[in-house]
Amino acid sequence: MTQARNTPASPAPLPAAEAELDRRSIRARTEPMTVTALGDAIYEIGTEHRTTYLVDLASNRCSCPDHTYRDVRCKHLRRVAIEITEGRVPPPGELAVGCAVCGEELFVNEREVDGGSHYCEAHTLRPGAIVRDRETGDRLLVVSVSDRQADHVRIGESAYSVATYPNNRSYDPTDPVVGAVYPQSVEMTDRGPEPDALRVYSFPRSRLERIA
Repeated sequence: MTQARNTPASPAPLPAAEAELDRRSIRARTEPMTVTALGDAIYEIGTEHRTTYLVDLASNRCSCPDHTYRDVRCKHLRRVAIEITEGRVPPPGELAVGCAVCGEELFVNEREVDGGSHYCEAHTLRPGAIVRDRETGDRLLVVSVSDRQADHVRIGESAYSVATYPNNRSYDPTDPVVGAVYPQSVEMTDRGPEPDALRVYSFPRSRLERIA
């Protein structure tokens, strides 16, 4: 960072304009502020003086007087850049949400925020994962993960959807559907699992707990 004083590498004082830029950078990093991503590259900045400003990264603008009247890159624009670079707030195009299982914050595409539940890496299910059925305690093997919601998927020829099936009604009907098998029911041959013995059961995602 450029210093506003004499050093062996900088034998003369910084010009006033450059020194002021340096002070803005210091204030951007050290002053108490809250930064919240609102979507569409807009960020809300809350200051220690209970003043709120809006930063628009798409146009590189801020609603504060320093930027509006002096047309400079204010401390609020700098703070948003710092928070994004250091991974504390999502970049433009993403929003922060909580993992549906543990609540850990993660960044997702802002167009997908209202598309159902979201999961951190530790609780994301993929084919091959071993899970526990929260209702029965049974262990299952995940074989498929769909992006279709539980209330949109029928169970066989029955009148039930995955969401309305009696044991699933306490779970979020917008959960994605997960297909799983009971490993102990799979019949093995010298060519691998017997296809006719593999019966895949459908579950709402939140009914299954991933086992490390």
